[in-house]
This record gives sequence, C-alpha cells and structure tokens, in this order.
Amino acid sequence: MTLLPPAKAVLVKGQADTAIHAAADDIVVLSYDERLLRRKRLTTVSGKSFQVDLPETVSLIEGDLFQLEDGRLIRVSAAAEELLEIRGDLPRMSWHIGNRHTPCQIEADRMLIRRDPVLQAMLVQLGAAVLPVTEPFTPEGGAYGFGRTMGHSHAPDTHDHGAHDHGPHG
Repeated sequence: MTLLPPAKAVLVKGQADTAIHAAADDIVVLSYDERLLRRKRLTTVSGKSFQVDLPETVSLIEGDLFQLEDGRLIRVSAAAEELLEIRGDLPRMSWHIGNRHTPCQIEADRMLIRRDPVLQAMLVQLGAAVLPVTEPFTPEGGAYGFGRTMGHSHAPDTHDHGAHDHGPHG
C-alpha cells in the first residue's frame, strides 16, 4: 500500500473547471456517513492511502475532489448503500419521513432513505410502495445550507414538542 501526501483542501464539484474534475488521479468511494469528515485516513480504489487533514469538517458529495499537497486530485464517489425506495403519495410520505428527521434523497418519482424496518412498516401502512435497493445515497442537505440533516430521538419521555429548537445547524 502506497502512502500519498496529505489532502488539506477540497475542490467542490461545480466550483472548479469540469476538466479538472475529469482529470482526477484516483477515486475514493465513501458512504454517506463517511463523506462527513475533517481528519481521516482514506484508501483509494487503487489501494493508495492518504491522510485528510482539513481546517474544518466538510460534507462531501459525489464529484468533489481532495487536493493533495503535491497537486494530485482524488475524486469522491458515493458508495452503494442499503436503502429503501419509496413510491406513492410522495408529499404525504415526505411529511412523515421529515417528521422523524430521517435523511432522505428526494427525486421526481421516488424517495430514498436508509433501510429501517420500523420506517418501512410505517410507510407501507400509510400506503407507500417500498422496495429495498442498493445504490449511492445523497440525501437532501439541511434547511440552512449546512449540507446535513441531523436526527434526534422522538421518544415520548425525551422530547418536548412545544420547544423544537435545533440551533443554527438544523
């Protein structure tokens, strides 16, 4: 396993020239959870390792690039994950999913969430067509532009529905 120089910067997809993104030297495949990072050792698809050492935590998307200290670029690819595909009355289903602060990828004719038997049973009971799928997961970002929706418990004893403040990061 070859050790590459550290990555101290990210070139965000859409903010750099398309030719730069096409010229990546290697690829790193990361799950949704793995794409939220600041400092971490990663391994590319060709087996080369590098240390990410960013000034702050970032939420990466498919096509972002790590810029190594020597100028080489490592493209981020979203890993396939075990998800539930939801079809049916999407506005109604999205309300129920959103009420549970569950990360959700929203498309024109379907939604995707992580596999969860409790949510699956609820959605089926509400009339949704739910199918297990395995594919990359890129859910909607937070309402305030921070890139992530962070969940919290909805257990009856731990949640005051009268005071629902998540602070500046949702």
